[in-house]
Amino acid sequence: MTRSSSGFVAGLTMAALAGVGFLAYQASANVPLRPGAERVSSSTPVTTSKAPRDTRHPGALPTGSGAGRRVVYSLEDDRVWLVGTDGRARRSFTVTPGNVDPAPGSYLVTSRSNSITGTDGTPIEHVVRFTGVDGVAIGFSAALDGPAPEVDPEMRTGGIRETRSDGDAMWEFAMIGEKVVVIR
Repeated sequence: MTRSSSGFVAGLTMAALAGVGFLAYQASANVPLRPGAERVSSSTPVTTSKAPRDTRHPGALPTGSGAGRRVVYSLEDDRVWLVGTDGRARRSFTVTPGNVDPAPGSYLVTSRSNSITGTDGTPIEHVVRFTGVDGVAIGFSAALDGPAPEVDPEMRTGGIRETRSDGDAMWEFAMIGEKVVVIR
């Protein structure tokens, strides 16, 4: 094979891999819900303004954050709650968000990746995506090697970073179709 034909084949291979990756991401949004998961409905009450907080217990689940099994993410508190079917928080932890935030509201987990490289170049694991904003994927993840590097403020990132142990808990909890409620 000549040098120019091997470059052509490499280019075709790269294009094919990018196409397959895009199609896999699109297909993951159409995966059936896990058993027992519920569809998000407009009848589920969610407070899109700042939900009331128990100031004596900052890790307490805010009222007005929906009902049933769900992930609750507070934009202002940079905190996540994993809530069981009984409406009680199973785990709560702080996170470090990227610079692109989702709008308050209800979403479903649309895709997951065990390990990839984040948009900031950091190797990450247990990626749980639930929406996108102007082409930027929004989801939870954990950096493999500690804190993320300083990111160029001009770079748009939607990763909501967790510790590795919190990322493990999110990975086990939030399957495709799991409800994610974003509050202020």
